Amino acid sequence: MSEHKQDKPLVIAGKTYQSRLLVGTGKYRDLEETGLAIEASGAEMVTVAVRRTNIGQNPDEPNLLDVVSPDRYTILPNTAGCFSAKDAVRTCRLARELLDGHNLVKLEVLGDDKTLYPNMPETLEAAEILIRDGFDVMVYTTDDPLQAKRLEEMGCVAVMPLGAPIGSGLGIQNRYNIRMIVENAGVPILVDAGVGTASDATIAMELGCDGVLMNTAIASATQPIRMARAMKLAIESGREAWLAGRMPRKLYASASSPLDGTFF
Repeated sequence: MSEHKQDKPLVIAGKTYQSRLLVGTGKYRDLEETGLAIEASGAEMVTVAVRRTNIGQNPDEPNLLDVVSPDRYTILPNTAGCFSAKDAVRTCRLARELLDGHNLVKLEVLGDDKTLYPNMPETLEAAEILIRDGFDVMVYTTDDPLQAKRLEEMGCVAVMPLGAPIGSGLGIQNRYNIRMIVENAGVPILVDAGVGTASDATIAMELGCDGVLMNTAIASATQPIRMARAMKLAIESGREAWLAGRMPRKLYASASSPLDGTFF
């Protein structure tokens, strides 16, 4: 019998979170739907693409922070749309200015428009600069266990490997890589990108991930608010299943009711 797994809390940059679901704010029909879906998800951390969303840099436009209040949620500025370390660093510094010294950021430096895969050399360069500049960096990365460990050793507060390409909805296509990253990690590991439906989120959690970040899977659902509730339950279910420990896989059948000790 294997040892019981410990249910450690999710702690990122010194703050404890009850929800292990992190959500984005893009692709919704309007700000009202955005706010309702995020509320239904139960998420406590909400990521915002600074280059695409107004969080105060455009005073004459609707401000996302009016429906996603920093008093209620941890705002996680991200560098979506950045294709170089230089742009990513500039975007994080802008976010810190707009959010009154807020240091927690999600770093993503993309390689091209078609795959939206991480450009790892640029990601590593940006991470080094940002950490040196006092930022708490959560980092989007490939599913390479060696790169993930390197980012952790540099000082990133969370490492976020993709499960499949951003916005693809293909689900967790790299389970063994994700599992290797989780088993060798000393910081939270969160699947970032690829989730399409609730079962995908559950699988990520059953692999031992500390959480899942998603946007398109909720925002592009036929009923986003209902899907947000489904994802909340999926994350909780997957975590419970991982803690419980699944039965061993067997090649052949095994009777649910043993015959030992029966009288016929």
